[in-house]
Amino acid sequence: MVGPLSNSVFLNRKTPPRLLTLTLLTGLSALTLNLMLPSLPQMALYFDVPYGLMQLAVSLYLALSAVVQVVIGPVSDRFGRRPVVLGALAVFLLATVGALLAPNATVFLAFRMLQAVVTAGMVLSRAVVRDMVEGPRAASMIGYVTMGMSLVPMIGPVLGGTLEEAFGWQSTFVMLLVLGLVVTALTWADMGETATTAQRSFAEQIRLYPALLGAGRFWAYCGVATFASGCFYAFLGGAPYVGAKVFGLQPSAIGLAFALPAMGYAAGNFLAGRFSVRFGMNPMIVAGTMITTCGMALLALVTWTGLSGPVAFFGAMVALGVGNGMALPNANAGMLSVRPELAGTASGLGGAIVIGGGAALSALAVAALPPGSGEMPLIGLMLGCSIVSTLSIAPLLWRAKSL
Repeated sequence: MVGPLSNSVFLNRKTPPRLLTLTLLTGLSALTLNLMLPSLPQMALYFDVPYGLMQLAVSLYLALSAVVQVVIGPVSDRFGRRPVVLGALAVFLLATVGALLAPNATVFLAFRMLQAVVTAGMVLSRAVVRDMVEGPRAASMIGYVTMGMSLVPMIGPVLGGTLEEAFGWQSTFVMLLVLGLVVTALTWADMGETATTAQRSFAEQIRLYPALLGAGRFWAYCGVATFASGCFYAFLGGAPYVGAKVFGLQPSAIGLAFALPAMGYAAGNFLAGRFSVRFGMNPMIVAGTMITTCGMALLALVTWTGLSGPVAFFGAMVALGVGNGMALPNANAGMLSVRPELAGTASGLGGAIVIGGGAALSALAVAALPPGSGEMPLIGLMLGCSIVSTLSIAPLLWRAKSL
C-alpha cells in the first residue's frame, strides 16, 4: 500500500515545479561549468598535460552541450519535460563519478564531456517557464530564475578555488556529485509535467526545425544570445590564463575574481525581471548589450594606455554581467516565442547554437593567448562579440519602426 507522500510523488505529475526547483536545475548546470575553472592550471600539472589540452574540459563540455540540446528539446516536446530531466540527471551522476576516478586526462575529458548532459536542466527550465507563461512575462520569470541561479556561479569559482587549494581538484567533483544527488531528489519530488506532449514522432519533430530556421526573428534573438553569451564564454576560456599567468593570482583569488561578473549578472537578471514587462523584450536587449559593449570598450582603452591590472580587468566584468543579465532572459524568451508550440525544440535548438558558439569562442580565446601573451587579445575578442550582439537585434528594431 502506498502512503500519502508516495501518492503525491507518483500521482501529482501535472503540478508545475516551484521556482526553487527550476533555479537549482539551472544552477547545477552553471556550477558544473565553472566550479573547476580555478583548478585548470593545477589539473594540467596533475595529469602532466599542457594547459591548452586541459582547457578542453571547458570547450569540449560546451561543444557536447550544444549537441545534447539539439536532441533534448524535441525529445521533451514529444515525451515531456520531467522524464527527460530525470534521465539527464542520472547520466550526469554517473559521469561525475567517472571524472572523479579518471586515471588520465583522456578518460577525464571523456567523462567531462558526458557531464554536459546536465545542460538539459537549464534548457528545459526555460521551456517549463514558457509552458506556463509567455512573451515579456516569460522573460521576466526567466530573469528571476536566472537571478537566483546567478548566486551559484558567484560562489562556485570561489568555492572551487578554495577546495582545490585545501583538498585538491578532486574535491570539486565530490561536491558536484553531492549536489547532483540533492537536485535529483528534489526534481523527482517536485517537478510535475508542464508540457502537452506532442502526438508527432521524433522524426516529425526534427522536420519542424526548418520552421524555426526560416524565421528571421529566431535568428535575430539567436544572434543576440550567441554573441552576448560568447563574450562571457571567451572570458571563461581566457580568464584563468590571464589571472594566473599575466597577473600572477592564486586559484582562490581567481575564484573570487570570477564572482564579479556573477554579481553583475544577478543585478542584470533583477532588472530583467523587474522591467521586461514594462519596457518590452527588445528595448531591454538593446540596453543590456550596450552596457556590455561600453564596459569592454572602456577596458580596452584602459589596457591600451597601460593602466590595466587585475582590478581593472576583473572589475570591468561587472558590466559584462549586468549587460548579459538584462539581455539574455529577453533573448531566450524571444526565441521561445517564435513558435510557442515548439518551446522545447526552440529552447534546445537555440541553446545548441548559443553553446556551440560559446565553445568556439572559448577555444578561440585560448588560441589568442599563447605563452607570454598579455590580456589585450582576450579583451578585443570580447569587445567584438559584444558589438555583434548589439547589431543582431537591429533588424527587429528596423522592422518595428517600419510598421
